[in-house]
Amino acid sequence: MKPKTKRKYFFFDIDGTLTDRATNQVVPSAKEAIRLLQKNGHFCAINTGRAAYKGAPVMDSVGVDNMICNGGRGLIIDRKLVRNIPLDFKAVKALYDQAVSKGYGVLVAQDNSIDVWAENFDFIRKAGERLEPTRYIIDRDYVPHPPVYKMYIAVPPEEEANLPLLHHPEYGALRFEAGYLIIQPDEKKNGILRMLDVIGGDPEETVVFGDDTNDLDMFSDPFYKIAMGNGHPDLKAAADEVAPKNVDDGIYKVCKAHGWIE
Repeated sequence: MKPKTKRKYFFFDIDGTLTDRATNQVVPSAKEAIRLLQKNGHFCAINTGRAAYKGAPVMDSVGVDNMICNGGRGLIIDRKLVRNIPLDFKAVKALYDQAVSKGYGVLVAQDNSIDVWAENFDFIRKAGERLEPTRYIIDRDYVPHPPVYKMYIAVPPEEEANLPLLHHPEYGALRFEAGYLIIQPDEKKNGILRMLDVIGGDPEETVVFGDDTNDLDMFSDPFYKIAMGNGHPDLKAAADEVAPKNVDDGIYKVCKAHGWIE
């Protein structure tokens, strides 16, 4: 079906945007809004820092076939992983060496799976086991090698200054758990531009939805930027529009108000 309005390109963050943080389930009205957007001919995709394998179940829950993943470096189009750019190896290897030399446990993700590699149990001893499905491969002779997609460093917030190499344009150092940092790309905007380039989409007709500071990168012109009512104040300040809370049908209400769905 052709859209009744000019074709738009919608990109949605997951946690706190599509999903209720209290239940980790997709908000039903958000799923319905996306169904109607796609029925009207609009393009819809998830935009997440998660690895491709971890984002795939969310695609099923939401009902979309497209996803930007791995912090903007991975592209899934029509359910196929068409691109997954690793981190710059020289940069992350230097950070790895710095962290290990100072006694911080490090896990390395070298492929698109639940596997992480380490040379010892320091990460688990310092930060505990990760809360998501993970297979730990411990090898005392382990040395990172290309490609590296993510790293996890067991450094507490008050000791981040001990790792000056955390600050590098090649990657972001994101903290979602108190015990460790995630070293991954922070390129949600570039991910959108990469996907639009592949599918022939128009940045001027692009709409982004987010809720937290890790979405600030994609809250950039020329996109139309919508922050959820439950979102972080800094994201709301950067938004063109603030929707109601996601659990109060924010996505559905905004899409209906703009005439993108009936």
